[in-house]
Amino acid sequence: MNRVLITIVLSQFFCTSLWFAGNAVLPDLIHSMHLEPGFLAHLTSAVQFGFITGTLVFAVLTIADRFSPSKVFFVSAVIAALFNLAASINGIPAYNILALRFMTGFFLAGIYPVGMKIASDYFQKGLGKSLGFLVGALVIGTAFPHLLKNLTASLPWNYVLYATSTLSVLGGLAILLFVPDGPYRRYGQSFKITAFLSGFRKQEFRSAAFGYFGHMWELYTFWAFVPVMLSFYNTHFPESELNVPLFSFLIIAFGGLACVASGLLSQCYPANKIATLALLLSGLCCLLSPFFLLHGSLWMLLTFLFFWGLVVIADSPLFSTLVAQHAPEESRGSSLTIVNSIGFAITIISIQFINIMSTYIHGQYIYLLLAIGPIVGLIAMLNPASTRN
Repeated sequence: MNRVLITIVLSQFFCTSLWFAGNAVLPDLIHSMHLEPGFLAHLTSAVQFGFITGTLVFAVLTIADRFSPSKVFFVSAVIAALFNLAASINGIPAYNILALRFMTGFFLAGIYPVGMKIASDYFQKGLGKSLGFLVGALVIGTAFPHLLKNLTASLPWNYVLYATSTLSVLGGLAILLFVPDGPYRRYGQSFKITAFLSGFRKQEFRSAAFGYFGHMWELYTFWAFVPVMLSFYNTHFPESELNVPLFSFLIIAFGGLACVASGLLSQCYPANKIATLALLLSGLCCLLSPFFLLHGSLWMLLTFLFFWGLVVIADSPLFSTLVAQHAPEESRGSSLTIVNSIGFAITIISIQFINIMSTYIHGQYIYLLLAIGPIVGLIAMLNPASTRN
């Protein structure tokens, strides 16, 4: 990896640590504010809804194509860090925390998809490999607050928010100082309100986008509910004494390795075929989940969750690669952003759907519903037009 890619990857890791910072301290919030356990779904959805709103605004205004992506990344990283930090104020009402998480998500729209845009402006060849490292950084960044929570267990919960906000500012500064606009960036794009939709006119773009949408139905709901799965096991097998924050971090972060591996494999095999295989395997995990979630063997459960954590994210950089490759050059940044926006809108529906249905379906069987996404995604990817990618 060259210096530019290393900087982008580290910055993406630092800044996306904001994403699940609220989830990592949720038990403390529930205890100190006397909240319902279902607040997890609202907290996660607030960030996702903010991200969706932000990506819609960024896409419609073609911000990543009209302005310097590096400067957009820096400004977004600093503002997101400030909103994240504000949630640490003692005595803040629960509805204000949701508003602050929403605004954190809004400015994450200037970090994650814009980071992919910066990478695509530097690496037209080997884009799959580059995005593999980039999405891997997102995965580890997403998981990192759980590790911070485990390491700072003896400290006030606010320290998780202090640390993630500091990392975000450092990541934004690194992009601003060391990653100027890339050599393949197109300059001087004029404002056109429908530019972000132009990619959907192409069949190859639509196949990749709908494959990604099916993948997103499963991904963030799985991540959000990993601590719930582990706590569910602890409840039924108290003698296991699972360290929920530590294993939540490890299971989610382990997927970063899958992103790197799938990105490297895309240099040798068609990206769409690897993405389809990963989507198939993660769909099978959804269907097999009832067998493992209450399995008497702790190691069987952990092996299953680690494998699920690998395959649930392995296709993500490949879908981003396919979307970027088939997007119109003059609106690539906006095309990536709108696909992200729709994908994350789907995560809210999925998270809330699972949360609501969990009152009617036993915890052992609830994650069967996540298979809906991989099934829809596989139908899109197995469309004859997608085989030409």
